[in-house]
Amino acid sequence: MTLPSTRRPRLLIVDDDPLIQETLAFTLGERFEVSQAESREQAMQQLREEALAPEVALVDLGLPPYPHRAEEGLLLIQEILAQDPLCKIIVLSGQDEEAHARHARTLGALDFLAKPAHPEVLLKALEQAMGLRQQEQREQIRLPQANRIVGLSTAIHAVRERIGQYATSRFPVLIEGESGTGKEIAARSLHEQGSTRGKPFLALNCSAISPNLIEATLFGHARGAFTGAVGNKAGYFEDAGEGCLFLDEIGELPLELQPKLLRVLESGEYQRVGETQTRFSKARVLAATNRDLLVEVRAGRFRVDLYHRLSVLRLLMPPLREMADDRNVLLLHFLHEFNQEMGLPAFRLDDAARQLWQHYRFPGNVRELRNIVARLASRMAGQTVGLDTLKPELETSPSLPATIAPESPASTSGGLPKLGNGIVLDATLRRIEREYIMAALLQAQGNVSQAARLLGLNRSTLYNRIDTLARNGESIPDFLTLAREHL
Repeated sequence: MTLPSTRRPRLLIVDDDPLIQETLAFTLGERFEVSQAESREQAMQQLREEALAPEVALVDLGLPPYPHRAEEGLLLIQEILAQDPLCKIIVLSGQDEEAHARHARTLGALDFLAKPAHPEVLLKALEQAMGLRQQEQREQIRLPQANRIVGLSTAIHAVRERIGQYATSRFPVLIEGESGTGKEIAARSLHEQGSTRGKPFLALNCSAISPNLIEATLFGHARGAFTGAVGNKAGYFEDAGEGCLFLDEIGELPLELQPKLLRVLESGEYQRVGETQTRFSKARVLAATNRDLLVEVRAGRFRVDLYHRLSVLRLLMPPLREMADDRNVLLLHFLHEFNQEMGLPAFRLDDAARQLWQHYRFPGNVRELRNIVARLASRMAGQTVGLDTLKPELETSPSLPATIAPESPASTSGGLPKLGNGIVLDATLRRIEREYIMAALLQAQGNVSQAARLLGLNRSTLYNRIDTLARNGESIPDFLTLAREHL
């Protein structure tokens, strides 16, 4: 078995067991350039500091400080994909409950293998992951950008229309949408359809770089500006030239750096770190976020003037649940891609599986759908996929846990609450709302988008309610604090 690469691809192994780390590194070291981490924090520190990100990652779910639970590993999956959406993640874990496997796939993991995994099974999974990544990289080079946003729904037609309208402008565009909806694809389409086509397109994930390095990464630095600056170096603004600079996860940009980005947007002026010489950028800035930046503005984490400058033009990427029959269009699209790439006959869904597919909400959006098709294309080539095969690939959303339900006021025999003296209705409603939000966040394991769906809200509304509760003294603890208290 050989991996389709002229060099060893980079593999990150995250496991808190040193023996498992060393065994995997020894087994896979001939075919991969292996790096290791024992916790989510250590893994993310490596990813931010290393010049080259891993192409594939093996992640255990049970990581410190909660090795007997899955939340650290699930959070790490989200953080890795926020930094590099092309990274292929395979979960290798003793936390092999079916619910964990489904949730990991929903978050974007390509596959889930229970420990102990036979080396040949593991190598085959890694080979398929690398093949899929290389296919996606080739698509970015060869496919016309206008054809990348796939779908026939009204929502997708509106996206394509907006891209056509915005492409020829030089104003910034703020691309908003949930994780997995294709925000970078939209940015590349804006670049390819406009006057910047043929010029550089550079993408930088603001959450993927250590805060003390991001300024030098964006603007460049002079020799000796800081420890390790052994020479002059251009930054992304300079390298983008007259092309496009795509700033993903713009809400993660440090507050102290935001005035410098605002200055570039307003006048084109910037300075390398350690220099006094003023330079000028002609790059068009495209930014993306899965947060509601107005909530960030009200919380004091994002400058209002920068928000207004970035959002001169706005593009909303719709979640897959709002795209009608596009689930089937995307199924056929990706199935055709994988069949051509792997040279295998296509699978088909039987009637019952097709009904389930049509009504599933795809909380991980297009990324989740694509990964499901990739797994089925390799495992079920030429076969009919029924409910028993499809169901384990999908994640259901059960109701809120009764164990964390809010307290209810005592009821009268007629079913109405019995009121005591001195009740304050607003405070009582706030307390009940806070309890339901915390219950949803616990069940969603910190995933705000999923928690919003459990509550029947959209993500921005949930953020607004959390912000309002905090202003009224009913702040929501972070997920890890909640987990320690309730799980």
